[in-house]
Amino acid sequence: MTVHTTIDSPLGELLLVGERSATAPGGTALTSLSVPGQKGGAVVQDGWREDAGAFSEIVSQLRAYFDGARTRFHIECVKGGTDFQRRVWKALETIPYGTTVSYGDIARQIGAPRTAVRSVGTAIGRNPLLVVRPCHRVIGASGALTGYAGGLERKERLLVHEGALRAA
Repeated sequence: MTVHTTIDSPLGELLLVGERSATAPGGTALTSLSVPGQKGGAVVQDGWREDAGAFSEIVSQLRAYFDGARTRFHIECVKGGTDFQRRVWKALETIPYGTTVSYGDIARQIGAPRTAVRSVGTAIGRNPLLVVRPCHRVIGASGALTGYAGGLERKERLLVHEGALRAA
């Protein structure tokens, strides 16, 4: 059964979508974490059930992150995406808090050819788990903030929050 809830955050409203799981802390595996207007973001569907309580553990971890008390998440996530996307998303999860890497760095990390940088960017853009799977930590080779499905303003806020970027 698909469950969902929304919470307020420093990025604005977050939509959390999940599936019940006997192995997930709190009993819910996260399927999607998105913001309104996000390119490719989740939209509540008929048949989904609103259940804020199902996300108590996930919300607790998100609040601790936004309060500066957590730098990593321990959240079970529902597998999705293609094999290539999953390789890229796994690489995202290795980027340390407060640091940034380039799209080329991710391509090298997964053993993709240099010509795959655009494909890596596309896979990152389809990451359904904003914040939790830290795609905001990937920047252009020049150091420029590029491509973030939740909007560049939110990407900048997250990087400032983590100390990877100075406030403008």
